[in-house]
Amino acid sequence: MRGLTRRLVAVAAVATSIVAIAPAAAQAHPSHQQSYLKVGYFEQWGIYARNYQLSKVQSSGQASRLTHLNYAFGTVLADGTCASADPWADWQTPFTADLAVNGKADVAGQPIAGNLNQLAELKAKNPKLKVLISLGGWSGSAHFSDAALTDASRKKLVSSCLDLWIKGNLPGLAPGVAAGIFDGVDLDWEWPGSDGNAGNVIRPEDKHNFTLLAAEFRKELDALGKHHVLSAFLPAAPAKIDAGFEASKIFKYLDFGTVQGYDYHGSWELRTNQHSSIFVPKGAPDNPDFSINNAIDKWVSGGAPRKQLVLGLPYYSQGWTGVTGGGNGRFQPATAAAKGVFADGTEDYKTVKNLPGFKLYRDPIAGNSWLFDGTTYWTYDDPAQLLQKTIYIRAKGLGGAMMWSLDGDDANASLTKAVAAGLWTP
Repeated sequence: MRGLTRRLVAVAAVATSIVAIAPAAAQAHPSHQQSYLKVGYFEQWGIYARNYQLSKVQSSGQASRLTHLNYAFGTVLADGTCASADPWADWQTPFTADLAVNGKADVAGQPIAGNLNQLAELKAKNPKLKVLISLGGWSGSAHFSDAALTDASRKKLVSSCLDLWIKGNLPGLAPGVAAGIFDGVDLDWEWPGSDGNAGNVIRPEDKHNFTLLAAEFRKELDALGKHHVLSAFLPAAPAKIDAGFEASKIFKYLDFGTVQGYDYHGSWELRTNQHSSIFVPKGAPDNPDFSINNAIDKWVSGGAPRKQLVLGLPYYSQGWTGVTGGGNGRFQPATAAAKGVFADGTEDYKTVKNLPGFKLYRDPIAGNSWLFDGTTYWTYDDPAQLLQKTIYIRAKGLGGAMMWSLDGDDANASLTKAVAAGLWTP
């Protein structure tokens, strides 16, 4: 571990200068970026207030640097079937030429519109890009336990999901109109066997039933005659891993699993801290504490293959205000969540990087960074920090990186370019 830490510190010391040339390096060798997975989440609802369209994924250069794009989220209904959480966003809303991936406006009477049509256009411009439908999410996992409970309920859910998203039979449209848009399924059940969002059904048998659900998805996807990707979003907390996942079994069915590498601390605690550190920082007030390394080691010790573990990276910050105690603001009392554009306590990288009056601090040994102006504190990842994390991914023999979520990046795709450059393979 000391050797790994030394390497990461060395990377952190030069990362800032590397960032300046990273975009050029990634662009110069676009055909050699497939050895490591680069998985980006696109938020279905981002087309509204955030005004983040799939055309921006293309024009910013993000799409050409990804191997997979996860479209979040499809939902699981109380009756145990799959459905769209927002049909207007998914296949109904028309896009004007300036918002369309191919630069052509949607017209009345075309077979399909909405984000799904834009995904098809994105894939046409990026033939190697795999697009997955992500099911569930933090606010959409309430009915997973019921749907996974029995053999019959699992078959019902999987059949429904594949009919809707993979075979493309969308309500009210021609049969198979969306076939071929999605290349697989991403399971975002948060969390089997342990508490997630309020209202989730939780059972001790969720742990084994998750394995059985993954097996059913794998069987039915394989029956379609070509390989479809199956992935899952996985927790970092050891208690949630133990309660909900048979780590030595599920990767028989999954192509890969993305491990949560963020939200280790946040404004729900009235004390500043890190939310995505590689190692536990020296002097951290919590023991044991969350960290990327602790999460990865937990999965590996449980039997997860390293190459099938993909590390989640945040494109957003966690923040506090009313910070007292002086110094660099670290591990100090706070009075409230810092004000954010869309939600208090969180802020996109593209916004927080331009906040005036803040000083940047780094902990190269632990692998985390933060901004502090004497009152408000934001813990976040910038391109240099992400480059350090790509070295960690390489050193640990992991399968790649996942990014939540693409709309948090800046207009130049600085974060995505840094990740792609750090995981470039000649």
